[in-house]
Amino acid sequence: METAYDAVVVGAGPNGLAAAIALAMARQRVVVIEAAPVAGGGLRSEPLTLPGVVHDLCAAVLPFVRVSPFLRALPLGRNGLGWVESPFVLAHPFEDGTAAVLSRRLNETAARLAEDGPAYRRLLEIFVDQADPLFRWILGPLRWPSRPALIARFGLVALQSAQRLANTWFRTPQARALFAGVAAHGMLPLDQPPSAAFGLVLLLLAHTVGWPLPRGGAQRVADALVATLLEYGGELRTNTRVTSLAELPRARALLLDLAPPHVLSLARSWLPVSYRRWLRRYRFGPGVCKVDYVLDGPVPWRAVDCHDAATVHLGGTAEEIAEAERAVAHGQCPDRPFVILVQPSRFDPTRAPGTRQVVWAYCHVPAGSDRDLSAAIEEQIERFAPGFRKRILARHVQTAAQLAEREPNMIGGDINCGVMDLRQLFFRPAPRRNPYATPHPQLFLCSSATPPGGGVHGMCGYWAARSALARLTVTVRER
Repeated sequence: METAYDAVVVGAGPNGLAAAIALAMARQRVVVIEAAPVAGGGLRSEPLTLPGVVHDLCAAVLPFVRVSPFLRALPLGRNGLGWVESPFVLAHPFEDGTAAVLSRRLNETAARLAEDGPAYRRLLEIFVDQADPLFRWILGPLRWPSRPALIARFGLVALQSAQRLANTWFRTPQARALFAGVAAHGMLPLDQPPSAAFGLVLLLLAHTVGWPLPRGGAQRVADALVATLLEYGGELRTNTRVTSLAELPRARALLLDLAPPHVLSLARSWLPVSYRRWLRRYRFGPGVCKVDYVLDGPVPWRAVDCHDAATVHLGGTAEEIAEAERAVAHGQCPDRPFVILVQPSRFDPTRAPGTRQVVWAYCHVPAGSDRDLSAAIEEQIERFAPGFRKRILARHVQTAAQLAEREPNMIGGDINCGVMDLRQLFFRPAPRRNPYATPHPQLFLCSSATPPGGGVHGMCGYWAARSALARLTVTVRER
């Protein structure tokens, strides 16, 4: 590795690739170095069970790609990325055979919530109407907003617990359960602020761009990002594990798409004691246990609306969901976990041959858990889809511990690369004015451990690239 570069990026997850693309677009010589044989990080697809079947290893439903100010401006469609959407964004079934439904259209969702429809519309309408400036502010570091009144109004609602918001705004069990399930994606206890923020942001995504799936699997997003990088003159080296920064090519900037423990491992001698202390204090959230299935036909849902939704939440009432998430926060695996299920092949026939169906489901578990919760997950599915187990042709289980081993940035199986509570939502991984720059002038962080955190949006990489470009420009001027 003797070639000199303007920048070297370690890690080819979505943020590492986004950072490299931003640098390459600015005519910087950049190379991405990845330990795995294939780029993508969590954006990976493999035939985990049977030949001809496409399973997504981690990320699968990717609405942030379509609102990301950076990713949506890239020629990803020209480089092979297409999207699949279902008639309903989400279904949340109940034991009486009915389901609450989240539609792409705000008014349709409100109408189906009946008594709570007007409150639902009042809660979200102003944010849906002004979604673009809101997303531009959300998907970045803490800074003064261009629309302060809008952000202040959003903050007043978002920076509270999901439980409080649901109980304040809604009267019916259906609306409260729908919001609780969406908010639970944040992997915080629902009685803890700012769990409401995750529910609001995901509902806003649903009513602006939907919750789409990449046609052919999540790997298509990674492949499109790699193709875009190469198109702009960047380079990618896979199968290259880095154990020391001294092994990297000479470069004026190094960007690490790594979790804080791995940054410490590689760059300890580059960083002062005070900054290393913050990296050691960085906290990770719960893990997930994920099961991939191949079925001999569609999931036999009792609630008809579930057949028309790519994503289905299985948790019953808001109180049940809150109890399950509370148990996880206290280090326990719940007997009745809240389950997030996705059925991609029902709307994307490229995922499985013939009449076979691909389904995956996961639940939250304590960090690092090696427990296989597939039996509890299947019990929850059977609760709302009697006969599900009889349809199973094959299954593949990933415990939180196994997920962490496969994807090193997911410490303990945490898919968000760090708990997103009030402190770490804004100040990750350390309380600095520029969270992407480290005390070392050459070294930058671009993983989901920087703002805005988890989600496939590439904005951690984009903002880190901007920080590096500012430094590279100064270096050129100094010369």
